Amino acid sequence: MKILAAGDLHGDTRLAKKLASEAKKEMVDLVILAGDLTYAETSTRGLIEPFAKAKQEVLIVPGNHETIATIDFLMQLYPNLKSLHGYSVKKGNIGIFGCGGANIGLFMLKEKEIYDLLKRGFDGVKGTRKKMMVTHVHPAETLIGQFTRFFPGSEGVKKAIERFKPDIALCSHVHEAEGIEEKIGKTRVINIGRRGKIIWI
Repeated sequence: MKILAAGDLHGDTRLAKKLASEAKKEMVDLVILAGDLTYAETSTRGLIEPFAKAKQEVLIVPGNHETIATIDFLMQLYPNLKSLHGYSVKKGNIGIFGCGGANIGLFMLKEKEIYDLLKRGFDGVKGTRKKMMVTHVHPAETLIGQFTRFFPGSEGVKKAIERFKPDIALCSHVHEAEGIEEKIGKTRVINIGRRGKIIWI
């Protein structure tokens, strides 16, 4: 499966159009948006529409700049959009699960809530051969976290990676760490950033 993943659009409609165009050009099977689609929920206009026009399936988690209610509202408008927040999606032998929000911001969650939502999503894809986990916040005690003094990594995300051992874990949140890849055990952890990254699984 070929995926275009991005996060932290922060209301940039031109970037949304560019990402949708890249997804079409690259003929990806799926688009993943890892939160902070908006900037403090000021506007959602024009952020999902480019992907809908291109008939691209989009999986999303909320960030710390929008609430789950905003994502639910967007799903009512766009049938191509599905939330991974505590849920999972199966594509053949590939299972994708996730949790949005962060340990700060408008949609702040406790670490236990983050872990429990990831476990609920993971339970839906236990039987799949390959697994991908999508969060907005990065795991604690990582190289990604060293790029910021303001955004703490999540112990709940780290615990989920260590217990569920997904093949790939995607996050965004720390803008300065865009493109950074590292490993927790055998899990490939990627800060996908706002420019978008093509990922094969």
